[in-house]
Amino acid sequence: MEKQSLKNLSDNIKAKAKELGFYACGFSKATFLPEDAERLKKWLQDGKHAEMKYMENHFEKRTDPRKLLGGAKSVISVLFNYYPEKQLPEQNNFKISKYAYGTDYHFVMKHKLKDLIAFINSEVPINARAFVDSAPVLDRAWAARSGLGWIGKNTCLITKEQGSFFFIGEIIIDLELDYDNKLVPNHCGGCTRCIDACPTNALEPHNLNSNKCISNWTIENKGENIPEKFEGKFQDWIFGCDICQDVCPWNRLSEPHNEPEFILSDQLLKITKPEWETLTKEKFNELFKNSPVKRTGYKGLKRNIKFFSK
Repeated sequence: MEKQSLKNLSDNIKAKAKELGFYACGFSKATFLPEDAERLKKWLQDGKHAEMKYMENHFEKRTDPRKLLGGAKSVISVLFNYYPEKQLPEQNNFKISKYAYGTDYHFVMKHKLKDLIAFINSEVPINARAFVDSAPVLDRAWAARSGLGWIGKNTCLITKEQGSFFFIGEIIIDLELDYDNKLVPNHCGGCTRCIDACPTNALEPHNLNSNKCISNWTIENKGENIPEKFEGKFQDWIFGCDICQDVCPWNRLSEPHNEPEFILSDQLLKITKPEWETLTKEKFNELFKNSPVKRTGYKGLKRNIKFFSK
């Protein structure tokens, strides 16, 4: 494809991504990621993935997208804003991570990515696969390589324009594109607010120890209990944790999303601690139908709530 045609197609893909509701879209050449592979290898060797044993699987695919799609030439990275206009009231209440306020983002993002693939295919025949945090893809690394932001000390991808409350998705495609080769400089500077604010000391600069992370213990934990050493440290978080993002200065720039699927329901807005504590399975299924909270399940959520009554 001629250079001008390549640029026109790339511009059209970005325009379509914006039309579909994505905040940003960028392109990288599909290749092996040696530095990220070394970081991942050490993180796994140090056991910082805790019970997330699935992170040990498909190491080669995680670090080289060409092993996920034959003939892959490019990675398209997209960001989707999930910062809410309304948040759960803090008075007499427990907390769930903002990303879980509405419909499971896997469903919403995957649908939009498939629409983007269909658009590209209408322009030029392609083979492509879409990924949303459900396959061995280093999404933050690819988003950073595509010029969408930098990976902060809290290990989140941060944009200079609007912070870090974004979902990340990828399309791996057998098509060359006009690549975004301008990396965003790291703007964390000397700030350590995320590290200082973490009540369980799970963070080191650019490194998360999942064995200490509230999100890990309230979501990935398959056991019946949470270790006693964490008593008094969870600050009312019963599903996930946003502390390291909430304190980040860049998130002062966050603006509310406009995705109806992510809007906090009136039922959740009105719930209080006593109602959380007496939550039935039927009510759980009603509140969290098609929600990310399904990942921990009713039993896991009740375990998390019970942890605060010790």
